[in-house]
Amino acid sequence: MAITFGSEFRVHRKREEVYDFLTNPNRFAPLLPDFESMTVDDECHCTVNVKVGIAHIRGTATVHLQLVEAERPRRALYQGKGNVPGGSVNLTVRFDLEEDSAGTDVAWKGEAQLFGAIISVAGGLLEPLAKKNVQRLIEGLQKALG
Repeated sequence: MAITFGSEFRVHRKREEVYDFLTNPNRFAPLLPDFESMTVDDECHCTVNVKVGIAHIRGTATVHLQLVEAERPRRALYQGKGNVPGGSVNLTVRFDLEEDSAGTDVAWKGEAQLFGAIISVAGGLLEPLAKKNVQRLIEGLQKALG
């Protein structure tokens, strides 16, 4: 099951500041909904743990993130693989940054591919919940960069 998402938002910060924030997991990861913990391996790899709960599936999702494209200060692309209760997930998230005199436009898009029993157990609930949590994350990013 694939879930795609994306949008744009504007912040009143320089593009370099926004890029530095988005490529520093110590700054952005705690903004993830239901964040539990994180381990940073190096400047391009980290492991994030978040609580998950949908239908009868509850537990911790562990996602290994890698910054695979870092084009300072224009673009950052993350890829992740992880385990969620009842399945696994592969994801990508890309941020494209454009600056003008009023601030920085952040265009972002992503995709999560879910595999396993979680799809049959929570099927129709997954996409609305994922989109709600992504919106919470984006609101957190906007507030932190505000």
